[in-house]
Amino acid sequence: MTPSPRITIYTDGAARGNPGPGGYGVVLLSGQHRKELSGGYELTTNNRMELLAVIVGLEALKVENSLVTIYSDSKYVVDAVEKRWLWAWVKKRFKGKKNADLWQRFLKIYEKHQVRFVWVKGHADIPENERCDQLAVESSLVPGLQKDLGYLQSKDE
Repeated sequence: MTPSPRITIYTDGAARGNPGPGGYGVVLLSGQHRKELSGGYELTTNNRMELLAVIVGLEALKVENSLVTIYSDSKYVVDAVEKRWLWAWVKKRFKGKKNADLWQRFLKIYEKHQVRFVWVKGHADIPENERCDQLAVESSLVPGLQKDLGYLQSKDE
């Protein structure tokens, strides 16, 4: 039986204005392998970008049942999972909760791996977290950003 790969993922999200232009950054580490991912949206929120960074990182994994440790400076994301708030939100079908579209997307990929979250203080000289922040901010500055349809639709509800 092949052992499950061990993956470390650092994530960060940013929004200039909240809402405003935003981006996410991800650094994936596995053995000697490293991959960086990022993207930006013309109008979104910081919490959406924090959560999307985690989703994109998990969706990039090629082997199911990987042992994944995610380092994030987002109390919103880390506490929702580690304090099990998310499962109460699921039972209530996300009634009154923001970002339901992203949380549902998160759950689909989360279930395919063994994931644990570690909260890290933002801007505390943790090199990979600082890199994610740089990727997120740079992504929010790119001209012609895509639309965050989930955010735009939730505003209309």
